[in-house]
Amino acid sequence: MGCLHIYCGDGKGKTTASLGLALRASGAGMRVCFVQFMKGGETSELNTLRLIPEITVLRCDRQYPFFKNMTESDKTEIAECHEKLLEEAFNGNYDMIILDEFNSAYRYGLMKCEKAQKLIFDGKKNVEIILTGRGPHDIFVNNADYISEIKCVRHPYENGIAARKGIEY
Repeated sequence: MGCLHIYCGDGKGKTTASLGLALRASGAGMRVCFVQFMKGGETSELNTLRLIPEITVLRCDRQYPFFKNMTESDKTEIAECHEKLLEEAFNGNYDMIILDEFNSAYRYGLMKCEKAQKLIFDGKKNVEIILTGRGPHDIFVNNADYISEIKCVRHPYENGIAARKGIEY
């Protein structure tokens, strides 16, 4: 039996928390699928994840703009990519599936939402499933086994400090 985990909130560290869980699971010999939605650019954690044989990383092959700046063509393309990522993750032989930034992709309708719900709730019977991102939908909140809300108290961006490699990406 698996459980549904949610890392949400406006603070920095949701993806980082899920990566910690991936490291723990892979260290225990579990097979982990780390799926990144809404992200296509290079991030530093990918360099390490690619070194761990028990962790498979799935993501779109290009960087898309923020949702508010996406064209209709961008939205169609990224939704198709997200569909493929979900299929591949849930058709694989994994003990844990991390759906990073799932909550945003789901909220913006950048996937077939009913299908995503079915995959998650059916998959939870056998696999640990982790959702990250701000604003999880009530259907997931009401069915989650773990919920960790990360609250921003202070962030350097508020003082004009841009994202830094190795820290924010």
